Amino acid sequence: MDVESACALIVNHAREQADRCELKSFPGYVSLHVVEKESQYWSPRLSLSLEPEGKGKTRVDGTYGPSTNVWAAFLYGYLLVGSIGLFSGLLGACQFWLDMQAWGLWIATLMLLIAAGMYLSAQFGQKIGAQQTFTLHQIYEAAVGQAVVIE
Repeated sequence: MDVESACALIVNHAREQADRCELKSFPGYVSLHVVEKESQYWSPRLSLSLEPEGKGKTRVDGTYGPSTNVWAAFLYGYLLVGSIGLFSGLLGACQFWLDMQAWGLWIATLMLLIAAGMYLSAQFGQKIGAQQTFTLHQIYEAAVGQAVVIE
């Protein structure tokens, strides 16, 4: 079906599921969120982009992910930790080559440990939100009336 019909189909079905998900819709874009009363820091969102693909066909691309606040926190966290780690590692290497006390390597090691901790917390958050991700997927599959393969 065309983009408008596909979008209306998903939106109408999601509105029927108001006790399970919240909906934000724009032309060519639909976002399904966990209802606020069940929402937590790690709660996922399903963002769907609908684009025409030939006559009467629609290509739907979707992404499961956290809220923009969580994305931003991890993005800036990794940028900050990575930058500090890189420059302190370079400083420590120069200190080492000049036979000075290489305290920069201690900071680089600390940044590596913090990055590993951030990675593990992200994995933990994905596990916490797995059931909610499955719920959003079920709502989308019911809306389109067929099984959807996640790639």
